[in-house]
Amino acid sequence: MLEPTKKIALYAEATMGLLNAKMTEGIVRYGQNPVVAIIDSHAAGKTAADFFGIGAKIPIVAALEDAIARGAEVLVLGTAPSGGRLPAAWMAMLERAIAAGLSVVNGLHDALAPRFPTLAETQFVWDLRTPVGDLPAIATARAATLQNTRCLMVGTDMAIGKMTAGLEVWKTLRARGEDAVFLASGQIGIAITGTGIPLDAFRVDHASGAVERMVMAAGDHAIQIIEGQGSLLHPGSTATLPLLRGSCANAMILCHRAGMAHLDTLDHVPVPPLSEVIALYEAVAPAAGALTSARVVAIALNTRGLDDAAATRALAETADATGRPTTDPVRFGADTLADALTA
Repeated sequence: MLEPTKKIALYAEATMGLLNAKMTEGIVRYGQNPVVAIIDSHAAGKTAADFFGIGAKIPIVAALEDAIARGAEVLVLGTAPSGGRLPAAWMAMLERAIAAGLSVVNGLHDALAPRFPTLAETQFVWDLRTPVGDLPAIATARAATLQNTRCLMVGTDMAIGKMTAGLEVWKTLRARGEDAVFLASGQIGIAITGTGIPLDAFRVDHASGAVERMVMAAGDHAIQIIEGQGSLLHPGSTATLPLLRGSCANAMILCHRAGMAHLDTLDHVPVPPLSEVIALYEAVAPAAGALTSARVVAIALNTRGLDDAAATRALAETADATGRPTTDPVRFGADTLADALTA
């Protein structure tokens, strides 16, 4: 729905530099559309590069009107409050955007389209978390019949870099001429690629079936990179199991943040040694032999915040501890991950 020529503004009020703004960072890094501004009154005057290391020409402005003055045609809600619900305080800003002729891309759980039933012919409201089409049937392990590589990105926590690492390895595989496809399972991936499923918007009974339907529809591709969600380690996460079940993954890449000893928001939940995490995923994925065997083929290590020397040491230590090839695909490129998938 989002034509790549449309100029967009990203709304990230009061969240630049926080995990909440990961939609903004994802689109800055991987989106096709020209970004004319990021809206955050607390960081106005800076640029995207001050927070993401890229996007030096993307200014951060104080208000919607500043972004409109720079030519914005589409407003993307680039931040997610806790729980992914739409704050009532945003409605006045959204009404001004619609009145000014902008379209809106919404990645929150609360649908916006019903609130704006009358739009100009050139406008749209795209609710990324609203499933499209009929409800899928329950999964039946059909994906196990495919003769391809189905690599699921898994992690030690939520917001650990699964989508980012997946996009990086997909880009590398494509650059090598491999027949690879990225299958988005969340709102950011859908916004970037224009297709996929909003997994967390499906009821539990239909979640695995939605994954299976997506994987089967792309079954003619030699390599599928399946965007991961959640973590088996997180007590609040329910998304990893339907991804494993529906995809019948036969390969996994484990994503982890260097030096992370416990979950980001749950200090009382430790992260076990990565060798134990690998064993956990490799035990759960095949469902005691009922489904396809899947090996963790590589580690994507997020080294943001470390200098180059410390990052290099962390990669070597992780590779030694796990026996798996390890790299930071953003910092050092994804060749190591691509090699592991195509070996």
